[in-house]
Amino acid sequence: MGPAPGTVYRFSMAEADLELPAIPASAGALVFDRAGRLLILKPTYKSGWTIPGGVMEADGETPWEACQREVHEETGIEVHAGRLACMDFRRPRPGNPGGIRFLFDCGALGDEDLAGIVVQAEEISEYRFTALPEALTLLRGPIRRRVRAASAGRRLIYLEDGRPVPGVTKPLPRPGAKSPPSQHGRMK
Repeated sequence: MGPAPGTVYRFSMAEADLELPAIPASAGALVFDRAGRLLILKPTYKSGWTIPGGVMEADGETPWEACQREVHEETGIEVHAGRLACMDFRRPRPGNPGGIRFLFDCGALGDEDLAGIVVQAEEISEYRFTALPEALTLLRGPIRRRVRAASAGRRLIYLEDGRPVPGVTKPLPRPGAKSPPSQHGRMK
């Protein structure tokens, strides 16, 4: 028999010998021009093309703050609005710690904003605006899958290793909502 309903367990972190997981997190941005072309970057430190973004600071920086900071650091652009479009959990592998990737759709920026692009030369060798189908052929695998999933709709997409997760990607019925019968089981 389990604890009585309403039982509350209290402990302090000083008393507990817990090992909390260290999961790296990063944030990236989809930035478009008025023609609907995606901003992509050619990094100096790895092959292929990417989008603006990078690792969150360990000082309490939020995913949105990291997105804004990284876009500004890498391109000189200031983004002031965005929609969380995708969250991707990357499993750790030898030599790769994995982590959580947040992808924000920052929409289309005007010519005036984009005229101020100055790339961070230590990290970025070039940039271009490319139609989405072509950009998807140039982006590295995991980023390509995130960008494809995020640009396919207007709702938040959850991925694992860049791929949809069965049972998580489709909206579930809610009591009182008009929707077809669920394949997930009946309410009793």
